This record gives sequence, C-alpha cells and structure tokens, in this order.
Amino acid sequence: MEKKLTEAIPSGAPAPVRIARLWWVVSAASALILVALLGAIIFYRESNKPFGFEVEWMSELVEARAPIFTIPALVFNWIGGGISSIVIVPLVIIGGLLVWRRPWAALYYACSAIGSVAVVWVIKNVIGRPRPLDILVTPDFGSFPSGHSANAALIATTLGIIFARRWVWIAGSIYTLLMMLSRTYLGAHWISDTIGGMLIGVAVAVIVWAPFAFRLYREGRRPHAPIWMEVPRTHPSSTEAVDEAE
Repeated sequence: MEKKLTEAIPSGAPAPVRIARLWWVVSAASALILVALLGAIIFYRESNKPFGFEVEWMSELVEARAPIFTIPALVFNWIGGGISSIVIVPLVIIGGLLVWRRPWAALYYACSAIGSVAVVWVIKNVIGRPRPLDILVTPDFGSFPSGHSANAALIATTLGIIFARRWVWIAGSIYTLLMMLSRTYLGAHWISDTIGGMLIGVAVAVIVWAPFAFRLYREGRRPHAPIWMEVPRTHPSSTEAVDEAE
C-alpha cells in the first residue's frame, strides 16, 4: 500500500506557500503614523513655518535654476499631476497589466492609487500648509504632503511588488527621488512635504498589497504572453499549493 501511495503522489509536488504579511503591514502603518506626527509638528509650528534646513535648501535650488534643469522638472510636474496622473498614467499601467494577463495586479494597482489619492487629499485639507513663495508652477491647495511624490512612490512600490525584479525597484526608486527633487526645485513643496508624500505612497501600496498577496503570487507564476497569443495550459499543482495555505 505504501508503495502505491508513493507512486501516486509526485515527489516533486510543491509545499504550501506562506507569505509573511504582518511585519510589512505593521511597518507601513508605522510609516503612516510617522506622516501624521510630522503633519502635527508642521501644523503646530508658527503658521506652518518651514524648517530652517528647508529654507536653506530652497534658496540653493532657486540660485541653481537653469533651463537645463527646469525643463525636465516641468516634465516631471506634468507626469505626476493633473490629467496625466489621474487618467493617462493609470490607464497606461492598468491597460499594460491587463494586456499581459495580470488582472489581479491591475486591480491591486487601481485600489492602491485610489487609496493614496484619498489619504493625500485628507491630510492636505487638514494641515493646510502654505506652499513656498518662489514657485514656478500652479499647483492645487496645500503643500503637505506632496501628491506628486506619493504618486511616484506608489507606482514604484506597486510595480516592484508586481514584477519582483531588482531593476524595477531600482528604476522606481530613481524615479521617486527625481520626482521629489523636482518638486522642491520648482518651489512647489518643502522637503518635508516630499518625504511625507513618499511615505504615504509606499505605505498605502504595502497595506493594500496584503489582501492581494496570494492572488498576486499565483498570477506572477503564470505565463504572461499578450492576450492575443495563446498560452499553453500548465499543471494546476503550483496554484493548489498556495490555495492550501490560504
């Protein structure tokens, strides 16, 4: 009997997969608490007065302004705000994920983007921090936190989680840092605004990832040929192992 059972069950069957989420969610929640504390400090300072190092940094950037820096900064401003950040960029990301057979990833990104926008909007209206005076663009109300920085960090984190590739994380980190730098260069935000925005983007992406974790894992192990190409059927054992862990 034992011999028959051994032959019936493949020796290479995958073990159940367990994805640790608690530590990541706790860390993300801590980041949001840190943003709330930073916002409280800013709110209770003298008329939302910027920190000394922020004023010095802004002065240095204003003196260094030149077309070679201003033009790229304005491109980042367009990508990260207005119709581009609300419609164009999300549609490109969601459409690309759907075309390459990642519907759960598309839903995860969409939910994260909505959550990030909501958190930024609430904090902006609660804190009501004035923007710097030497500003080169026409932004919306409230300086803290930076919506552009939150959006950039959210894209970097969600795509890093979805594709799980080092180069995606590196590219996303560079994009986020450049976006943060461009916001202070243009005079649209103080440094603390961009840090707060970055923390919100990362934190929301991680918190929303938790309920999607197993589905994203299963989806990531499947073939991702474009939808107009046929994909051969795979053995279901690889997905069943994850279902057992749920």
